[in-house]
Amino acid sequence: MSDAFHQRLHHRTPGDLVSDTAQTAGMQRKEAISGRTVGARNLWMGQTHVPASTASANHHHGESETAIYVVSGHPTFVFLDTDGEEPVERRIEAGPGDYVFVPPFVPHREENRDPDGEAVVVIARTTQEAIVVNLDSLAPPENR
Repeated sequence: MSDAFHQRLHHRTPGDLVSDTAQTAGMQRKEAISGRTVGARNLWMGQTHVPASTASANHHHGESETAIYVVSGHPTFVFLDTDGEEPVERRIEAGPGDYVFVPPFVPHREENRDPDGEAVVVIARTTQEAIVVNLDSLAPPENR
């Protein structure tokens, strides 16, 4: 049967993750759940690994909302807060079990200041692909 109640489940193991996806310098994304891997229609999910003593390049994820769950390490998420008169760089210090939400088009970067271990996070996106727009700066285009 192929009705909505009788579709098969898909199981992905760590060895099944695909590194052939959009990337940003200083980190590695691995695709787990997507249209390409399991036929998902509205979801992209995977892992990001940031090596010890590394910062990613600045980037955003286009129209995609991104939810992040910290599996291990203590990643820092850096963004530019533009609510005041002057933009201010803000840092979210996260740890295992924490969640971070990145709205669409928000420039940010991930940092891992731990000299000994990588930071690993699980990411879920509301688009079917890992949209990544790498940037020179966190500043909005009109301020660059």
